[in-house]
Amino acid sequence: MTSDLHKLAGALAPVACDPAKSRGRFTPEEEAATRTAFQRDRDRIIHCGAFRRLKYKTQVFVASEGDNYRTRLTHSLEVAQIARSLCRFLALNEDLAEALALAHDLGHTCFGHAGEDALQECMANFNGFDHNAQSLRIVTKLERRYIAFDGLNLTWESLEGLVKHNGPLIGGKGKAARPIPLAIQEYNATHDLALATFPSAEAQIAAVSDDIAYNAHDLDDGLRAGLFSLEDVMALPLVGPIFSDIAARNPGVDRTRLIHVSLSRIIAAMVDDVILESIRRLKALKPATAADVRALGQPLVAFSDAMAAHDKSLKEFLFAHMYRHTKVNRMTSKARRVVRDLFSLLLAEPELLPEDWRIGGIEAGSLKTARRVADYIAGMTDRFALDEHSRLFDPAIKP
Repeated sequence: MTSDLHKLAGALAPVACDPAKSRGRFTPEEEAATRTAFQRDRDRIIHCGAFRRLKYKTQVFVASEGDNYRTRLTHSLEVAQIARSLCRFLALNEDLAEALALAHDLGHTCFGHAGEDALQECMANFNGFDHNAQSLRIVTKLERRYIAFDGLNLTWESLEGLVKHNGPLIGGKGKAARPIPLAIQEYNATHDLALATFPSAEAQIAAVSDDIAYNAHDLDDGLRAGLFSLEDVMALPLVGPIFSDIAARNPGVDRTRLIHVSLSRIIAAMVDDVILESIRRLKALKPATAADVRALGQPLVAFSDAMAAHDKSLKEFLFAHMYRHTKVNRMTSKARRVVRDLFSLLLAEPELLPEDWRIGGIEAGSLKTARRVADYIAGMTDRFALDEHSRLFDPAIKP
């Protein structure tokens, strides 16, 4: 099958994003002599502070639970690897897909989804909180590294993919498919990201690579943590037959090797499916350019119906057996309390914020202060949030 796929792959090259035809940057810059615009985007993301902090932001487990579980950083690297592989095979732009894969989780809070849920609750009366919108705030406003602009001044294609990698934000007849976060609305008013269209094929690849990566590594981490057993996963479609086949072909293989090889096979099956389905859609829909991909009205890069059903079954399994496991529930309950405590205190007493976060003036309980506090908490690592909570709430610890 692989040789047949390679024969077909070259046909996708015309729909790739060409950095030489980029719509440019909000603040015009002279482009680098030795790097394309998308390579430069990727490099700016890797070198920014928010990317480094992903090392100590949890994926499912709180970082202090152990060093062997995935963090946002290791997850982002795995997504980038899958995205590069897909793009290389399909002759799409690897650098753009890699940049989006590395940046897609920048806006996530400490403590994973538990932290985000808590911050959403805290911000309910202050225009809300959304991790995709927070990623946009980071790369357009909160990173302060360059003299000529705030943020990273990424290309239009990177910003578009960051905001829309899961699909259009505006549906038919100009109506929002779901409420559009304020940060995206405000930025889009000055730099139109075409919220009604699908993103580039590279952004779609980053999105499906995210699905593939976290399905596989959450299975790995869940098995490692003892949240479910090999016997449990054997009942899953796609997953069970692969584990059973590896075990049958390798009698007596130890558990660690069985899990690793099986997960590798699962990733490969999903990647091959995306390639075949994308080629099928290319032939059926006949886009000729990157602009055509955006105007299709449906994704070009996706799982087949059969694989989408497997993906759904796996997500349902992980939700029931991992994300709602008693051990994880106890960790996330504590995490939510930490975030709520920090938000409530800092909103009421913003003078407790670090000095550089008080620049420009803040007023207790105000909308501006709430957003400043949310930015501060969202940027925290798990470890820093726990330490900050102790400094502010434990009388025995020096502030």
